[in-house]
Amino acid sequence: MRAVAFLFLAIATTNLSLAAPPGKTAVKCGRLLDPDKQAVLQNAVVVIDGDSIAEVRTDGSVPDGATVIDLSKKSVLPGLIDAHTHVLLQGDATSEDYEAQILKESVAYRALRATAAVRIALHHGFTTLRDLGTEGAGYADVDLKHAIDRGIVEGPRLFVVTKAIAPTGAYPVLGFAWELEMPKGVETVDGADMARRVVRDQVAHGADWIKIYADRSYYKDASGHFASIPNFTLDEMRALVDESHRLRRRIAAHSMTPSGHAIALAAGVDSIEHGDVLSDDNVRLMAEHGVFLCPTLTVGAFVAPVRSKTNAIWKDLEMASGESFKRALAAGVPIAFGTDAGGFDWDKVNQAEEFRRMVALGMTPWQAIRSATVVAAKLLEREGKLGSLAPGAAADLVATSGDPLADVSVLEHVDWVMKAGALVR
Repeated sequence: MRAVAFLFLAIATTNLSLAAPPGKTAVKCGRLLDPDKQAVLQNAVVVIDGDSIAEVRTDGSVPDGATVIDLSKKSVLPGLIDAHTHVLLQGDATSEDYEAQILKESVAYRALRATAAVRIALHHGFTTLRDLGTEGAGYADVDLKHAIDRGIVEGPRLFVVTKAIAPTGAYPVLGFAWELEMPKGVETVDGADMARRVVRDQVAHGADWIKIYADRSYYKDASGHFASIPNFTLDEMRALVDESHRLRRRIAAHSMTPSGHAIALAAGVDSIEHGDVLSDDNVRLMAEHGVFLCPTLTVGAFVAPVRSKTNAIWKDLEMASGESFKRALAAGVPIAFGTDAGGFDWDKVNQAEEFRRMVALGMTPWQAIRSATVVAAKLLEREGKLGSLAPGAAADLVATSGDPLADVSVLEHVDWVMKAGALVR
């Protein structure tokens, strides 16, 4: 009991640092990067009132009585958004990694590990996450979201999907003795009526988004083209999308090859996750309809060397993902920053590596920064509220000693973070 008491004392003490200070705060910036305008302001002052940005002053003046934070030697920009994470996973390059978490760790233990993951993300400058599935941990992401919102746990604000959706036989845990009823990393859906019921149930339990697995079992056909097994019929996929939209929820589709993309796009999904192999037709449709691509390059680089030891398709997919990224970028597909953190270990890989991978594939530093601010905010339908310096936007700011426009990898070394007007580090 004494240990528990000390734990709650530690949490309570942490909470004191999570509240925005009373009155106004003035953050003096050496270089302020405004991703909305793609402009750099020298010696600007961000004025914060409570948990929101009140104004940006370009004359260097500070409001009377304001608390001053001097970042005059730093580059400052809005808090970052990672639009594809799994905070209840701690790395799953192999099926053994995945099964150890699903089968040997309780949901309570996984939730405790998730509190460490979200703290790592926040300290790396990610003040908002879209978390795309608990992978067998039920609605624990909703509980974690509430705990963060209420100041019990230190972490980014979360947009959660609860239990991702796949049909029978399409997702681990698989391959065990048929007598055993094994846990699943997803919620199983078969048929359009069941699809609607599951979407309704997830929304009732707190889902901000709906997430479906559109394809599986990736391979190359006789002509050398990438293909996969589509998980849902068009009728099922349309029911999932229609019910999500009817309940004012957006829907994300894990989809790796054109086999999955074709059905997902025909049904009207809002984002394609991973999208390792995109055809010209896929790219055209995504650009025409404003379907977001969340490319998750970092997880591809992490899992490919391991998984390709037993299946060479994973190395092929990683190589193809770079070309697909370039094709989508050239076509004007909206690309939102997403890493699939949790697919790699939170404490071993900094999710900000995604920035340099995007730039290496042709993005400018501004485009990469916008992907994790204004573009990701648009994906979340929070334009002007997140990833922005606009008056009324959340007072989320990060700072680094280097210049991200000269070397975007400096965002892997964020050394000052503010979320909702409260100093994190």
